[in-house]
Amino acid sequence: MDLKSLTELLGWAAVINMGLLIFSTVMLVMLKGCISSLYSKLFKLPAAELPFTYFNYLANYKVLTLVFFVAPYLALKVMGH
Repeated sequence: MDLKSLTELLGWAAVINMGLLIFSTVMLVMLKGCISSLYSKLFKLPAAELPFTYFNYLANYKVLTLVFFVAPYLALKVMGH
């Protein structure tokens, strides 16, 4: 695989992961009640703990996306590939 293909792969992976992050955020905000009741029953978590769990999930996903997809893509773009 050459650097141009890797740059394109990382770019599309970044777009897909950022889209999934935005979709997850919107769904958690819009369907908070339904998701909270489902997850509290499914994972036996107290309802008061769920907002922290959601925030932790979104924060970790965002950091991983930035570190493993967006930053390498930008570095390759700066290098001219």
